[in-house]
Amino acid sequence: MAESQSIAVVGAGGFAREVRWLIEDIDRSGTPMRFAGYIVSDRSTLTEDDDVERVIGEVASVETDDVEVDALALGIGSPAVRARIGLELVGSMPDMAWPALIHPSVQGDFETWTFGRGVLVCAGVVGTVNITLSDFAMVNINSTIGHEAKVGVGSVINPLVSISGGVAVGDRALIGTGANILQYVTVGNDATIGAGGVVTKDIPSGATAVGIPARPIGER
Repeated sequence: MAESQSIAVVGAGGFAREVRWLIEDIDRSGTPMRFAGYIVSDRSTLTEDDDVERVIGEVASVETDDVEVDALALGIGSPAVRARIGLELVGSMPDMAWPALIHPSVQGDFETWTFGRGVLVCAGVVGTVNITLSDFAMVNINSTIGHEAKVGVGSVINPLVSISGGVAVGDRALIGTGANILQYVTVGNDATIGAGGVVTKDIPSGATAVGIPARPIGER
């Protein structure tokens, strides 16, 4: 039997707990991996809402090998923070592994997918072919992704999102729950699509777009 890979989750809040569940489900499916615990930037900032008992150390303790793990995963839900912290940790620990964590229920032609470091794909996602998920991108539960779609660095696709073929989601973008992005549309870097929005045309970088059809706030 293959040796289990120990993975620490960066963060200790609600989304970090979901990543723990993802790791444990992957392990139960027959791919050996073990949730080692949470690591945080500063223990003093933890609150009673965090999973304090499973915190095994601070990021600095992993960098100095006082806490030894085989790999890391990001338990952070904010796109900008995911991208920043992920890239910072890659810089400070270049030899650390960041496996793509793909729930066993996910469907897709994985031989044609491209996975960056630290990608998370949660339960119930269905993707088709030639999909690119860049470093630290996250696709949440029951979303769908069409052919040739691309999701940028640190971007977060919330639950029940439908991304059509040829869509390009930029870096650090946030796609709200239940949004629909129609074919060959581009969502720019740092853009936000509101929950339930239907994106029918390109959304500029930095814009927040809401509604059906989705329009940047302030645009008439």
